[in-house]
Amino acid sequence: MSEIVVTGMGAISSIGLTVAENLYSLQQEISGIQKSKHFKSNYSDSLVFGEIDRSDEQLFDELNLASKCGFTRTTLIALKAFREAIAQAGLSSEEISSKRTAFISSSTVGGMCYTDHLYQDANLLGEPSEYVRNYEGSDHALQIVKLYEMKGITDVINTACSSSANAIALGARLLETGKVDRVIAGGSDCLAKFTVNGFNSLRILSEVPCKPFDTNREGLSLGEAAAYVVLERKEDLLPSKTSLAKFAGFGICNDAFHPSATSDDARGPRMAMELALKRASLKPADIQYINAHGTGTPNNDLTESVAFSKLFEVVPPFSSTKSYVGHTLATAGVLEAIYSILAIQNQEIYPSLRVEEPIADFPFAPTLKYTPETTIQNVLSNSFGFGGNCTSLIFSACI
Repeated sequence: MSEIVVTGMGAISSIGLTVAENLYSLQQEISGIQKSKHFKSNYSDSLVFGEIDRSDEQLFDELNLASKCGFTRTTLIALKAFREAIAQAGLSSEEISSKRTAFISSSTVGGMCYTDHLYQDANLLGEPSEYVRNYEGSDHALQIVKLYEMKGITDVINTACSSSANAIALGARLLETGKVDRVIAGGSDCLAKFTVNGFNSLRILSEVPCKPFDTNREGLSLGEAAAYVVLERKEDLLPSKTSLAKFAGFGICNDAFHPSATSDDARGPRMAMELALKRASLKPADIQYINAHGTGTPNNDLTESVAFSKLFEVVPPFSSTKSYVGHTLATAGVLEAIYSILAIQNQEIYPSLRVEEPIADFPFAPTLKYTPETTIQNVLSNSFGFGGNCTSLIFSACI
């Protein structure tokens, strides 16, 4: 079977406008979760968010778009991360538009990020807004396809918080089966009243920055981000192209337990990790670091810890990088995949921030301080979504 490698990465989040800026914040333990400056809602004063430090107008100007009409914030941040990923991979315009290039993206809020416009347009209040054609979850991808004249396979996945992890998995399968020669995979989600109000109704939003795997965790912090990776077959690469990491395997399952919670016995998370290990031909002991799903909610952190205790004889170092950027919904899987690759490249572990008292029910705890000069060959990255969707990805150092 072909070896799938990552040749390009792009990311924009609350801790950086590029992958390099994200890396600096991870190493310096700088969190981007705070009161919002650009996002306005009834909860702006009471909640904190992982907000990207750019207004829509600033993003328009930096992207140098010919027209501003119909570009939602979801699309703007997606385009910024997309450009960085294809630039690092050195993809030509001919390669990007080739029928042999697939674009697999993801989003949960999509074009519904401008909830007020959506409400007015749906209820025929006044003249149609400039976004009346842009509310679909796939709009950001369709805009990118149009801008780059892409002709290959295009798909947009919404499996909640596992969306972009599944986009990477689907991209790998397309490469393995020979249907395409390269894949640009990832996702984009921005802050929106639609999602903030929805999560608030579940009573799982924290008024202070989240602290995953802490006994006194209060809930999650919502964030916004976009990120993409370029996947290619190693055998097809020119000698001059650099492989950033090997995509070793994935596991996808559904525990069919609850619309918004994982099962108490952690059967979904455990099975996803087991399937990923099997596909990668690895044993649990071969994993040196786990980038946990780690949302900071009572349910998730407990069940993920249960899954660790059942799968590993000795639980490897683990942490939740959501403590830096918040829960970025559909983007979480690919953003944390990039953080996992950075951990491999730099042989370092980024901690779970703000943990004062690790969950007491287990004989292990998350990494609490930035740890450089470690040895990492294989990283397991977890993404567990609403509806029971559980996905685990494994990335390995290139030999």
